[in-house]
Amino acid sequence: MANPGYGKRSAPGQRPRTHHAFTHLAPREAAIADYLDRLPEGADISVKTLAKQLPYGQCALRTALNRIQAAGHLRRGRERLETEDGGSRWITRSWWSRTARDDAWWAAFTRGDVPEDAPPPERPGPTRSRAHILLAALGRTAPVLSLSAADCAALAPLLTEWFARGATDEAVLRALTDGLPSPVHHPAALVRRRLVDKLPPEPVRERPRPPRRVLECAECGVPGRPDALPGGVCGGCRGERAPAHPRTPLPAPAVHARAGEIRAAMSLRRRERTPR
Repeated sequence: MANPGYGKRSAPGQRPRTHHAFTHLAPREAAIADYLDRLPEGADISVKTLAKQLPYGQCALRTALNRIQAAGHLRRGRERLETEDGGSRWITRSWWSRTARDDAWWAAFTRGDVPEDAPPPERPGPTRSRAHILLAALGRTAPVLSLSAADCAALAPLLTEWFARGATDEAVLRALTDGLPSPVHHPAALVRRRLVDKLPPEPVRERPRPPRRVLECAECGVPGRPDALPGGVCGGCRGERAPAHPRTPLPAPAVHARAGEIRAAMSLRRRERTPR
């Protein structure tokens, strides 16, 4: 494991693990990717540490990791974290994604604007919701509030809103059973009235700050914008030359005027140097 706060960081929205998740990679890269995918969060996935665990040298591992990165499973960079004393510090990150991502996805992830994948189909859950179960058991706490199955089904949506606002089961029971009148003629009507009148306010949620992340070139480590690091490699390491910026020629009148200024300045200097 790496030091606390470092090591492997899984990207969000990944698809479930399968036996063919890395079949698009070469055999060596697929084996290394499958090993990385099974490591826990915070595991040290540096080349030196992996060389001690896998039957590959550091050069082979470095090449394999770069190919895995080019396939969209890995990005390396830095992220700014807020400290408890109100300060901040930049730490290195190795972000891992079982699902291959393109450069546009990694750019959105760097900005903190991550598009979520379509969630896999879930297995059918229980037919009764949490709200329905609580209402059905309400008569155990207060026998005068025993409800029918139809009453529970009709009132469950009102109670679901309580849970959406952070209410606990205990808070709901207190709100529904404290200070009951005697006798209770219409349990369902009383429960409905209390669910409506005592609905807690919506919690105030602070908008999370977007993360501050910088990707780095896998070859030379130079930081850069995501669009300048396609596949996680900068243009210099890909052998690209910086585009030349042609100079715009000055018009003839400007050239003559500038030449006249230079001649006048030279003449003035000669006169200043000539002894009187």
